[in-house]
Amino acid sequence: MTEDQITADPRRHLGDAMSRVARQLQEEHGDVEATLQAIAAAAVATVPHAQECSVSYVIGHAKVEPRASTGELPRHLDRLQQELEQGPCLDAIWEDAVVRVDDIGSDERWPTFGARAAEHGIHSMLCFQLFVAGDQLGAMNLYARQPHAFDGESEEIGQMFASHAAVALAGAEHEEHLRAGLNSRDLIGQAKGILMERFRLTADQAFGVLSRVSQEKNRKLVDVARELTDSGALPTRGVRRG
Repeated sequence: MTEDQITADPRRHLGDAMSRVARQLQEEHGDVEATLQAIAAAAVATVPHAQECSVSYVIGHAKVEPRASTGELPRHLDRLQQELEQGPCLDAIWEDAVVRVDDIGSDERWPTFGARAAEHGIHSMLCFQLFVAGDQLGAMNLYARQPHAFDGESEEIGQMFASHAAVALAGAEHEEHLRAGLNSRDLIGQAKGILMERFRLTADQAFGVLSRVSQEKNRKLVDVARELTDSGALPTRGVRRG
């Protein structure tokens, strides 16, 4: 195979692009917001003809929450779909895994949203379901200013990209949850140490104090521990031995 044939092979181009994207997303080291922003930026650089991108979460099949975007326009259009309760992003999440729009202004599926989007200079959209986790769903939305901007290659590469992005995002969220759990255990351990030293309590007794205050104040145990470590005082009038 010649060098020109290798360069022209779309599968090789896609493989190279996804390898670059995977490395870029892995560099975010469990930062969910940074991963989301990297997904939006990388999607525009990877999917043919994409000019803008947003990543939205839909919570409880009702609220559309823009989480990352390449600019204010896609963020605004995501919010507009929530306001109007119609649009290709919502359909990609609830009905079809992929929704392609060739001319949003004349598309009869979402007449109100389509007219508003066209007024803002957007004429083509390509939306992919990104993940489904309980009642929380996600979508990656690509935008272009020209009608009929996206083609079969855009759709194929976009689907591949969305699959890789979903895996990277799940990994970042898992790492963030692990980190939060470790931080919580550290805070609780520090708070127990303060109580043990100040009131001559055992570890079990100190934990009992934190648990009791958490129940009485209807606050999370880690929040009680954080207040104690930050201020040196529990959110209660006194300490009783467990």
